[in-house]
Amino acid sequence: MTATALAVRPGGFRPLAGTGTLLRFALRRDRVLIPVWVAVNTLLVLSMPGTLESLYGTAAERADLIRQMETNSSLRAMVGPLFGDSLGALTAWRVGVYAAVLAAVMSLLIVVRHTRDEEESGRQELVQSGMVGRRAPLTAALLTAAAADAVLAVLLAAGLAARGATGAVAFGAGVAGTGLVFATMAAIAAQLTESARLARGLTAGALGAAFVLRAAGDSATTDGSSPLTWVSPLGWQENLRPFAGERWWVLLLIAGAALAQGAVAYGLTGRRDVGMSFLPTRPGPAHGRLGTAGALARRLQRGSVLGWSAGFFVAGLVYGAMTEGAADLVGDNEGAREIIARLGGQAGVTDAFVAAMIGTLGLIAALYVTGSVLRLNGEETSGRAEPVLAGAVGRLRWAAGHLVVAFGGSVLILLLGGCGYALGYGRDPGPILGACLAQVPAVWVIGGAAVLLHGLLPRAAVAAWGVAGAVLLLGWIGPALDVPEAVLDLSPYGHLPKLPGAAMDWPPVLLLTALAALLTAVGLAGLRRRDLTT
Repeated sequence: MTATALAVRPGGFRPLAGTGTLLRFALRRDRVLIPVWVAVNTLLVLSMPGTLESLYGTAAERADLIRQMETNSSLRAMVGPLFGDSLGALTAWRVGVYAAVLAAVMSLLIVVRHTRDEEESGRQELVQSGMVGRRAPLTAALLTAAAADAVLAVLLAAGLAARGATGAVAFGAGVAGTGLVFATMAAIAAQLTESARLARGLTAGALGAAFVLRAAGDSATTDGSSPLTWVSPLGWQENLRPFAGERWWVLLLIAGAALAQGAVAYGLTGRRDVGMSFLPTRPGPAHGRLGTAGALARRLQRGSVLGWSAGFFVAGLVYGAMTEGAADLVGDNEGAREIIARLGGQAGVTDAFVAAMIGTLGLIAALYVTGSVLRLNGEETSGRAEPVLAGAVGRLRWAAGHLVVAFGGSVLILLLGGCGYALGYGRDPGPILGACLAQVPAVWVIGGAAVLLHGLLPRAAVAAWGVAGAVLLLGWIGPALDVPEAVLDLSPYGHLPKLPGAAMDWPPVLLLTALAALLTAVGLAGLRRRDLTT
């Protein structure tokens, strides 16, 4: 075989051949996804300095906040320790961990989308039959994630530069570095598994474990020195200490982890065939046991439901444990009281805080219901729905199986979140579970919007994530930025009663439920009348 032939053969002398073309293609495919993720993360961070300045505008208020954080282990577990009293340090404390989590989620989704997703669909085998190197797809995916993280770092550094250029650069580099750590971790998971869904799940599980380890470490110490904190990549980001005597050497730890994981991923991808994995899926039984479309939907989505259920229960425990210290943390700060009142109603601080935290669980549940509904779109566009519908199963029965899991699962995870909250708070679970159930109609409206898009505009169904993201952004940042009520009311969550602490208001709850049913019915009618999308 000649050297020329080897030069163009996948896995030959040019394992990175075609990387540039694949990179341009990946950036084109993600021309909406990446800007949305970057914009949401940037807005989350840049909205904080002004809000924190209005809450803790004096040195005395900031000193009191530091004293409160030193004695409140539950709140340290939630947002990490506070290392300084400047507005930059307060911003890094309040949103640093969550900005890093968003960057990690964005990065892992990008890498799995352009590696294991492509192999699972069969497109990568077709691509690599041409002049494309064996490691080119993985390289293009990692470069796409790195580009997204780099843009995010630049925007964060530029937006926070007024609070201190050195701290702003450190903050942006830490958030982007955390994204790269989980990008390379996702690259390893994509080599180990045959399923893109499992690769995403494994990496997301590692991210959840990193958050729990950091929370456990921060609750035990006031300076981030716990070994549990240092085991977590999220702990590295906070120990970089932007705006509070930066520890630049921590960036070497982040870079080392990303490079080591990337080397492992490159080593693994060179030792397997396209479409194969190191942890192959076990063969199923010789005779099928799923007799209905609903049973198939439950089988396909049970892992997701279990993961979300566990996450909500743990989040409820954490929120419940920090409730007792909420009134002490707010103290006489009228700005903080006003924000909590906007989030949770005009009841006492504790009841308003409980309502705000349960409202947060409701907002996050919108992400679950959107992903679960869009499983319909994934099954259809991948071609797996066609053989099911070729038999005696009608479209409505097929869709109903997934929608029962989506809408019913949202109720389940909210109830489990409420149980965890009541357990962590040590109070009667009745009012808390009632407050969780009051979130269900708004969650179902978001699910109904996803059904509508899938039924009428299947190629634009991914826009349902934009709907969920916009609602999440309004719910999280809107009250802190003093957004007008008319804007907040664009979200279905703006019409829910603030339970517990407020009186139950049935008309908006019933109207939202009817709206969710209408959106779902119209979406199903569209699904029944259109051609399948391939």
